[in-house]
Amino acid sequence: MSVGGSTPRLVVCPTCGKAVAWVTENRFRPFCSERCKKIDMGAWAAEDYRVPEPPPDTDLPD
Repeated sequence: MSVGGSTPRLVVCPTCGKAVAWVTENRFRPFCSERCKKIDMGAWAAEDYRVPEPPPDTDLPD
């Protein structure tokens, strides 16, 4: 399950906040489940997540 017998690294599911082991057996990582993965994909498709644009430069001519 983990390399060298060490404890697997835990990450937080971006959708629900549940702790998830970062292991190759978890095919939904970094999500805890397929449901959380689909919720996140739906948010991207609905444009709920946006990269902020810098304010327009008013000194430049049109």
